[in-house]
Amino acid sequence: MIPVEQVNPTRMELIRKRAQIKLAEQGRDLLREKMDALIQEFFRIMGSVSRSRDELETVAETAFRSLVIAQAVDDPVTLRSVSFTTRKQIALDIGGKNIMGVPVPIIEKKRFSLPSIERGYSILGVSGRIDETAERFESEIDLIIGLAETETALRRLGHEIQMNRRRVNALEQVLIPELKRQAKYIKITIEEREREDLFRLKKVKKILNRKKRGQGRSPSGGQMSRKG
Repeated sequence: MIPVEQVNPTRMELIRKRAQIKLAEQGRDLLREKMDALIQEFFRIMGSVSRSRDELETVAETAFRSLVIAQAVDDPVTLRSVSFTTRKQIALDIGGKNIMGVPVPIIEKKRFSLPSIERGYSILGVSGRIDETAERFESEIDLIIGLAETETALRRLGHEIQMNRRRVNALEQVLIPELKRQAKYIKITIEEREREDLFRLKKVKKILNRKKRGQGRSPSGGQMSRKG
């Protein structure tokens, strides 16, 4: 910040400072409106994330329970063979969108649950328990991918909210008070200068009036008389 002693105390500078204060206050108000909208969206997504986490926990427990039952009942060799058959990479189509200017990812393909005939193993060689286990783990993957999308959006919104809050605080607690302090200094300096100018003007006027009165008198100090 510029020290007030270095501020040029002129009327043009005062007009400029007042314009800067108005602009900074408008920027602060816009940032506040944006932050309020971001906070609303943040809590909306946070509710979705909370529900998705609860659902994921339930599905994960169910999938693990199905796996334990299959391991206990079915042939371990068959189960291991099926697990290697269904192992594959997951390809994601990721797009994006903006929420109040914040870029967030959008996963186009969110479901990876497959019909039994598309899992890579013969449905005649496995039990229904193994098929059910595969289906539940696929559902778990679907939930994980959806949760990754919403949690990423939540983190980015949270980061943007923090950035906005810092900007608002900087404007409200640093820049605007400093501009107002400079404007006040300029105003006080101008007023003091005007008072000094007025005082000097009155003094000069008094001197001129005194000289004017002196010119209306005779050199000897009295009024001139006519001879009779």
